[in-house]
Amino acid sequence: MSTQADAARLMVQALEAEGVEYVFGIPGEENIHFVDALNDSSIRYILVRHEQGAAFMAEMYGRLTGKAGVASATLGPGAINLQLGVADATTNSTPVVAITAQVGLDRIYKESHQVVDLVSLFRPITKWAELVPTAQALPEMIRKAFKTAQTERPGAVYLAIPEDVESASVPEDLRPLPVNVVRPQDPSPSQIARAADVLATARRPIILAGHGATRAGASQALVRFSEQLGLPVATTFNGKGVFPDDHRNALGAVGFMRHDYVNFGFDEADVLISVGYELQEFDPVKINPHRDKKIIHIHQFPAEVDDHYPVSVGIQGDISRSLHALGEAVHRRFEVNGTGEKIRRMIAGELSSGAVDDRFPMSPRRVVSDIRAAMRREDIVLADTGAVKMWMARMYPTYAPNTMLVSNGLSSMGFSVPGALAAKLAFPDRRVLAATGDGAFLMNSQEIETAVRERVPFVILVWVDDAYGLIEWKMDLELGRNSNIAFGNPDFVKYAESFGAKGYRITEAGDLLPTLRKALADDTVSVIAVPVDYSDNLALTTKLGDLTGPF
Repeated sequence: MSTQADAARLMVQALEAEGVEYVFGIPGEENIHFVDALNDSSIRYILVRHEQGAAFMAEMYGRLTGKAGVASATLGPGAINLQLGVADATTNSTPVVAITAQVGLDRIYKESHQVVDLVSLFRPITKWAELVPTAQALPEMIRKAFKTAQTERPGAVYLAIPEDVESASVPEDLRPLPVNVVRPQDPSPSQIARAADVLATARRPIILAGHGATRAGASQALVRFSEQLGLPVATTFNGKGVFPDDHRNALGAVGFMRHDYVNFGFDEADVLISVGYELQEFDPVKINPHRDKKIIHIHQFPAEVDDHYPVSVGIQGDISRSLHALGEAVHRRFEVNGTGEKIRRMIAGELSSGAVDDRFPMSPRRVVSDIRAAMRREDIVLADTGAVKMWMARMYPTYAPNTMLVSNGLSSMGFSVPGALAAKLAFPDRRVLAATGDGAFLMNSQEIETAVRERVPFVILVWVDDAYGLIEWKMDLELGRNSNIAFGNPDFVKYAESFGAKGYRITEAGDLLPTLRKALADDTVSVIAVPVDYSDNLALTTKLGDLTGPF
């Protein structure tokens, strides 16, 4: 006989009303009624091996679908383990609803077993955090949670469900609230006119497209706007793919630790048109160091305040409609200079030279080149934080939105393996690859078991250098030496096989591409370990440091 409680069943009905497909989590003694009630629903519960993995899965699902991903945990330590992924979601403007148990209201007010003020812990890293005081409040609070998480600027929210609330009875007529979606508005005509006046006297405007343009589905409008006015487009790391890298106006991604090729496009610009850009993606001091550029900020909410981001005109509203209106209001086309072509040629040159670099351990450029050759345009790559992210984000050509994912708000290590599982659930027809350093890999590699058990196939490419490579790079660059960055690793092939996954070890450069193609074609989880020669790191930053412009 079922032991479901009415309140737990109401919670599940409310999640179904929001269109929830998956709940990622680990059950605890205090939320067993909720987990049991999910068995009679349309929602699939994905049992994970660490709550951090659940939060990262919810984040990547939310990022790819625009619908809030749901992470669930028990109280105390289970809830606290969710916090890294929750903070990552908020700083990356991604909708997530985190729901955990809490001790009962009959003892939450006193010193008691596992009592922690979870709401106070989650409040600084979420858009909204609250404890559900009664079962009758569940429909309203769950609706508010999803509305808050998904409304621009999206982020994570948190609900604590006391144990006695979860097991309470509710009136039979208590039902989930209808879903209402907040729609973006048309831009103000006066804002459009002011922005057009700025562009009327501009010499060399440049577009910076960020993550918000991806979320708004503004890729096609951005391409039309760029072509209509003849404007070059750079993206942030989080915005990669919203403007295709093989377009003639593409400059590539900005965000590297040094003055990269694409930065010279900003050096020459007098007007910056920011489209869906958020300051947490990239520090504006690196593209407007002298505070002398006029900035047109196009987004669904006002810009953050920053000394190096003085907004001349802010256009708030639907991004696609804003771009269309501004394009119609500007009666000129800008001349294309040779900078963009030279920038594209230099990045392409790095990629092509990497493609024929046969050294072993492998050059990072060769690894990036082989990944690109193995993946289709719509396939999804997640580049974990570390040296891997730096090489992938600056060099990996990206042609469609949300096909190369990084964490650039919080820059959390360890998100790519659980994130890849969620990406495959969100888009089962696309191939998914997690590119990760060996340091980040072992932070959440236990989710290989989850993927094998749940039969969610994807490939994990581990860049092996037996060290925290990005920290080593930074130490060598700034201190001239490094320390406390080296570690040992398991046998990655045996490690993968112990979970029931496939394992591969690359022993020469020519093996990587065929191995990637084989693993991506398999209907299982595969781990490929590739030794990488990071001596290219310092060589790259030295080369970039010697560059002078304009080209």
